[in-house]
Amino acid sequence: MADPKGFLKAPRELPKRRPVDLRLLDWKEVYEDFPVPALERQASRCMSCGIPFCHQGCPLGNLIPEWNDLVHRHDWREAIERLHATNNFPEFTGTLCPAPCEAACVLGINSDAVTIKQIEIEIIDRAWDEGWVPPQLPATRTGKKVAVVGSGPAGLAAAQQLTRVGHDVVVFERADRIGGLLRYGIPEFKMEKARLDRRLEQMRAEGTEFRAGVDVGNDVTADQLRDEFDAVVLAGGATAWRDLPVPGREVEGVYQAMEFLPWANHVQEGDLDAPPVSAEGKHVVIIGGGDTGADCLGTSHRQGAASVTQLEIMPTPPEKRTEGMPWPTYPMVYRVSSAHEEGGERLYSVNTTEFVADESGRLQGLRIVEVERDADGRFVGIEGTEKELPAQLVLLAMGFVGPEKGALLSDLGVDLDERGNVARDRSYMTNVEGVFSAGDMGRGQSLIVWAIAEGRAAAAGVDEFLTGRKVLPRPIEPTDRPLT
Repeated sequence: MADPKGFLKAPRELPKRRPVDLRLLDWKEVYEDFPVPALERQASRCMSCGIPFCHQGCPLGNLIPEWNDLVHRHDWREAIERLHATNNFPEFTGTLCPAPCEAACVLGINSDAVTIKQIEIEIIDRAWDEGWVPPQLPATRTGKKVAVVGSGPAGLAAAQQLTRVGHDVVVFERADRIGGLLRYGIPEFKMEKARLDRRLEQMRAEGTEFRAGVDVGNDVTADQLRDEFDAVVLAGGATAWRDLPVPGREVEGVYQAMEFLPWANHVQEGDLDAPPVSAEGKHVVIIGGGDTGADCLGTSHRQGAASVTQLEIMPTPPEKRTEGMPWPTYPMVYRVSSAHEEGGERLYSVNTTEFVADESGRLQGLRIVEVERDADGRFVGIEGTEKELPAQLVLLAMGFVGPEKGALLSDLGVDLDERGNVARDRSYMTNVEGVFSAGDMGRGQSLIVWAIAEGRAAAAGVDEFLTGRKVLPRPIEPTDRPLT
């Protein structure tokens, strides 16, 4: 146990965010450095519970009490070994995960949970600084070739696991750079891409091959993929976005979030001087109150929006847990992200009824109405609450409905489940022998920790299919996992 009285002596503490007026001038991550002594005090708050529910909260099964204790004892080298034992990319989860482990922390029943996520990112940052993250080369080569389609967290996790046990792995990505949503969906202020690039360099040194700018299904056909490779892992994500089919949807100025966010990252990569779709000087309305909406919010602030309003059809969440969201479940409570701290207005229990264009056909506003649920649970407008909001840019951030149903899936002949995701068995194999599915493509829109966990689990299924051995951790059965 880190310190039997640590949780009594040290209150929960997190690093400070940089001042709003300062961080809006750049695209760097928003947090200031956290002193090592303060971080070690936070690690001492872990009670090393007899039944550590943080394990239940973490889809990766991270050994949280173990590396908390090691950090408290100043053994950072061993801490990164325990962290990497279950998580290929703690720098991604440490910056992007909503931390369901903290929601499940036993200390959180009647106090403030341990700062698990912050300890995680500090461990991996220290490890990179100290040179403790070298390439791990396979001891032998199997001669088997595996194609991984998609270079998001699920695809990268599967690729790294399979490369390290000796398979020849090629990762295909249709964008011009590797990384999937990590590259072009996550804003720089949320995770600087240097974190991604250094991990990709490690993977290249281990032997993983990356082919960007290749649209599998078109540039490379399904038949070519099956002919060249002994196994295929489908990890293309749930990229089919949810739309809003109301009058005026075709008006110029209404975009999906993923038609907006990537341009800002292209600017940060040096590809463009300015994005073709920008919030600069505009009244912006974001429809959707989740993480993607917050990413649009922070991006709009940095581009110089005149105003930003974020709409959510659901009611305002409660400040604290209610009876309907007991510990250790992840509570849907009111949260203020760094982007919300930077400005903008949030409207709850409202629905958009129409997009309004000016004489030239460009967006000038949208009409909304307050809503409530009827006896059947449907949202219905409240008479007399209609109003119009000015807007020259509307961003739809309402989530995703599953994988794109293009040539790749149809030509491979994989079955879909009742939710439209790629169906798979307990080893993550689809109905097509040798073709596996991992991450959001098989699970539906979910969390980064689930993506990495599924990539690792699918890799175990692929390795057993190719070799019959069981050297990788056995996958958790898809049917055993609750949806998130």
